[in-house]
Amino acid sequence: RNYSSEHGEETFEHFTERFVKFFDNVDDVFELQRGLNNAFGYDLVPSPSVIAAALKASRRVDDYATAVRVFEGLKVKAGSDALYKQYLDELAPLKNELGVQTKEELGL
Repeated sequence: RNYSSEHGEETFEHFTERFVKFFDNVDDVFELQRGLNNAFGYDLVPSPSVIAAALKASRRVDDYATAVRVFEGLKVKAGSDALYKQYLDELAPLKNELGVQTKEELGL
């Protein structure tokens, strides 16, 4: 599947690779949040590897609030509780390793 962007037509795989690489190299909160706005701005749900890279970046720059917001954005983009739960299940080991909770788990 191809997606139109400033990078021309791009496959989902290229999109995933591009954003994983971006988040792997983020070293400040501004870049992290800019990247999340860009990644979630497309008409697709980012792959679990993109979400994982964003979570790791959030913890690396010591921004717990943004890590929680990654899950909020994912929930909105997923569009269904079933898909959101699939992502949560797949990301559970990383979520636990990083000590990140969802907004619901925090009681908010």
